Amino acid sequence: MTTTDYTRADFQTDQEVRWCPGCGDYTVLASVQNFMAGLGVPREKIVVISGIGCAARFPYYMNTYGMHSIHGRAPAVASGISITRPDLSVWVVTGDGDALSIGGNHLIHSLRRNLNFKILLFNNQIYGLTKGQYSPTSEQGKQTKSTPFGSPDHPFNPVSLALGAEATFVARTLDMDRKHTTGILEAAYEHQGSALIEIYQNCNVFNDKAFIELTGKDTRDHNRINLVDGEPVKFGPEGERAVILEEGTAKIVDTSAVDPGRILVHDAGNDDPSVAFAISRLSHGPYGPTPLGIFRRVSRPTYESTVRDQITAATEAKGEGDLAALIRSHGTWDV
Repeated sequence: MTTTDYTRADFQTDQEVRWCPGCGDYTVLASVQNFMAGLGVPREKIVVISGIGCAARFPYYMNTYGMHSIHGRAPAVASGISITRPDLSVWVVTGDGDALSIGGNHLIHSLRRNLNFKILLFNNQIYGLTKGQYSPTSEQGKQTKSTPFGSPDHPFNPVSLALGAEATFVARTLDMDRKHTTGILEAAYEHQGSALIEIYQNCNVFNDKAFIELTGKDTRDHNRINLVDGEPVKFGPEGERAVILEEGTAKIVDTSAVDPGRILVHDAGNDDPSVAFAISRLSHGPYGPTPLGIFRRVSRPTYESTVRDQITAATEAKGEGDLAALIRSHGTWDV
């Protein structure tokens, strides 16, 4: 079999997929398996790394190399693989609790360093594996087993966080929209550097219908702000609403109430992340009009390429290193 003959079945394993019936993870898994089957990349050249949580089961179900690592540390493991094996396509699968709580520092430093791996952040706004505690993305006032009187915390906006870390690729999609998800996955794969994709993922047991405003038949057209590079940011069934930028703040207006020239034209390639950040602030969680798509996609040298360039320059200047000589270059003694 050649790589061009792959089907989704080639990326499935013999492991029983064990998520709750109806979980959005099933749809994301199908989207990723179909996407990778069409890449034409040998399975042994793909690595999937996860931390801890419901989403972290992903490597068991992908017929590629992979590792189920430790809580919040998937980016650290992926960093080592990506630096030492630049020939591999490295993917991190994580959840809102795994990535944004114990793994917060690993996430933001991976993004700012522009390490060449792709991060799929499943955001269901709840801790699912440990049975329904509030997470770093749960809305303020959320009543859960750990916050019976409502969460006092102000939640993270993962896209805003990534843009604040100056990630070179930041996007958001929905578990149920497989076509949209596949388009985002393709763009992330082609990107050289860190890519963060936030995936709104329904937890039908502990946080069901959290994203109904974006998925419900009667509400989705009114609330999905689809970002398309080079096009005016308009939404609604007839494009009757639009986004403008006013003194650095993105605002939603009636399309008919503003001059067409004032409507924001989306530019994912803008090197200044401030406009993308302003767009990300239109919603804090999927309540009301919410932007989906690629917020930012810019070019910057990857961490790995910079390290390799330094090694090459040092080797050309001084020749091959001598580890024994380095160890004895300062005072040594016998015990």
